[in-house]
Amino acid sequence: MADAESTISMSAEQGTRPEYVVLGKLTSPYGVKGWLRVYSYTSPMEGILEYNEWVLGHRGVESRYRVAQGRPQGKGLVARLEGVEGRDQAEALAGAEILLSTAELPELSEDSDFYWYQLEGLAVETTEGVDLGVVDYLFETGANDVLVVKAREDDSEGKRERLLPFLPDVVIQRVDLEAGRMVVDWDPAF
Repeated sequence: MADAESTISMSAEQGTRPEYVVLGKLTSPYGVKGWLRVYSYTSPMEGILEYNEWVLGHRGVESRYRVAQGRPQGKGLVARLEGVEGRDQAEALAGAEILLSTAELPELSEDSDFYWYQLEGLAVETTEGVDLGVVDYLFETGANDVLVVKAREDDSEGKRERLLPFLPDVVIQRVDLEAGRMVVDWDPAF
């Protein structure tokens, strides 16, 4: 899962930004008064509640909602949106993605940090120039973050997907967002 709020320190040029990043999703109604369960991709998960307005992407339609209330509930989060007054209205929003304009993301220090979404789609090659594919997504494991690299059709090793630990200066040697390329110290046989 790409964590929109996670940053990784290392030298990189800032690339172009998509219009939105996904911060989380609304999973199901909570109670009968219009509250919804929230699955957050931010770290910490409560960070999603710091945004007063959410853009919801649902069934091809984008709509804006102000967050009236939000709080931790059990191991997750719940929120109530202005204008959502009952369970039926909440049910209609279940499954919506919570989007944030990339213009609203906190600024990162120049040439030192980037967001996970900026790494998705980068071509990945070894220090010897062997093409491994493209970054599909990243996820946290608790120990270190992991890059999921999808191989191209002509992958000579027959690998369709590789999991590479995101270890700057160990595995990840160079990231060039403008060129759309990442260089890694990795054996293509793995």
